[in-house]
Amino acid sequence: MQTKPHALVVMSRSSFEAHFDRPRLQRLSELVALEETFWTDELDTPHARARLALAEVLITSWGAPALTPSRLAAAPRLKAVLHAAGSVRSLVGPDVWRRGIRVTSAADANAVPVAEYTLAAIIFAGKKAPFLASDQRRAYNGWGSVSGYGDLSNFERTVGLVGFSRIGRRVAEMINVISGTACLVADPYADPDQVARAGARLTPLEEMLPQIHVLSLHAPETTETRHLIGAEQLRRLPDFATVVNTARGSLIDADALAAECRSGRLFAILDVTDPEPLPAGSPLRQAANVMVTPHIAGSLGTEIGRLTDYVLEELSRWASRRPLQAEITAEHWALGLGA
Repeated sequence: MQTKPHALVVMSRSSFEAHFDRPRLQRLSELVALEETFWTDELDTPHARARLALAEVLITSWGAPALTPSRLAAAPRLKAVLHAAGSVRSLVGPDVWRRGIRVTSAADANAVPVAEYTLAAIIFAGKKAPFLASDQRRAYNGWGSVSGYGDLSNFERTVGLVGFSRIGRRVAEMINVISGTACLVADPYADPDQVARAGARLTPLEEMLPQIHVLSLHAPETTETRHLIGAEQLRRLPDFATVVNTARGSLIDADALAAECRSGRLFAILDVTDPEPLPAGSPLRQAANVMVTPHIAGSLGTEIGRLTDYVLEELSRWASRRPLQAEITAEHWALGLGA
């Protein structure tokens, strides 16, 4: 009879409680051997190091400490890190792959609510709903008095996506539910045929910008993508266009965006900002044509169970030596792709 691999769950207490209800704990115990203390939110006390020394697989999520060289050295049996959340960029580094440790992420599962939020933001952007709602709090004047928002429509509109990531791909596919709306994608790494299969058309960024009514960002955060959308790119957008960001705040030059929004020319729906949270005096907080939400597009509440189910399936695959669903390589990590 094959013995079960030893596992350690590493995440904050709130993450652990959100991820593991009774049925999911039962499923975990069926797949791996769990010590009496199988959860920790730190890896440096003698007790945690004793557990780490036995672990062959780590189940991680929000609140997990980084796997530094000293922590890796304390885990001589470690073979896999299965992350029950999105990015692993702050969790692992090159030393993990040099050890031959396999890494996976539940980013595919986390992409679902982000894409859903983005689709809702795109539809609301067409009608300028968040900004009109803000105006109506001050004075309700009826729809006939609406002006200064452009054409309030989702028909014969064009949406531009920057980045054909797992989320960008989902958004491109979902945009097809909006009758009469076209989708363009700007991504130097994307395959035109794959973009076409998602119902969109691959277009260079500078060519795309003047054609679109909504710009939605889905690129990774790297040194090359910082301020990818700056003053020059924003100037190329048509009047009354809306910028939607559910990716990383650093993709946009916040000062340039604030200037365009203050002028009344552009609108923005931002779930991520740079810095995050925005300072109290930030002009993006004050602008009536900007909606800022506190990074809520990703998995929250019962949506977190989807991430747990995903990583438990990954754990089952790893334990039975089947191909993993979402393995992250050192090359992916270096490029910020899937990492």
